[in-house]
Amino acid sequence: MLLLGKKRAPYRGLTPRQNTLHGGGTSGLFHTGKMLSLDFLDDVRRMNKRQLYYQVLNFGMIVSSALMIWKGLMVVTGSESPIVVVLSGSMEPAFHRGDLLFLTNRVEDPIRVGEIVVFRIEGREIPIVHRVLKIHEKENGDIKFLTKGDNNAVDDRGLYKQGQHWLEKKDVVGRARGFVPYIGIVTILMNDYPKFKYAVLFLLGLFVLVHRE
Repeated sequence: MLLLGKKRAPYRGLTPRQNTLHGGGTSGLFHTGKMLSLDFLDDVRRMNKRQLYYQVLNFGMIVSSALMIWKGLMVVTGSESPIVVVLSGSMEPAFHRGDLLFLTNRVEDPIRVGEIVVFRIEGREIPIVHRVLKIHEKENGDIKFLTKGDNNAVDDRGLYKQGQHWLEKKDVVGRARGFVPYIGIVTILMNDYPKFKYAVLFLLGLFVLVHRE
């Protein structure tokens, strides 16, 4: 049976404006990203060569200042890494993953049982933050010590290189003198997700180059 009714107008699709208002799917995202890129390029074009050189120089001064501050901290604290980030939960509840530690490593300061130290192990790139569990003093006065994580069931002899049972003072990067909780989580994200690190550095560089105030 044929039903008669009004003749339907052919479908002509959405206009560009309607498509934008309705979301536009991936094309809408592409359009937004393209607009951001164009805005940045416009900012760069508006900068003459003198302004661009100035911004590059400004960025270089910021990097140089950060390096000078870091070198200054190394001299004052006596540590090759005066600030480190806790990367694991082996020291909980004293320190948590993402805590930022401030270290000193003065030669005249003796190592004591119960002290939290940051040390390097041969064959491992990343230093370890653990507590001094036991000290062994030789007849000539040399000190060796054993470490353990507060949250670990056993001592660190399983982490040391093969045949090593004690650490020496030369293995110490520094001793914890203070901390700020969780502020180092950004560093962990950068280590776990390299693309995130590059994105942050890229955005910081763009900000310095484009910001003209």
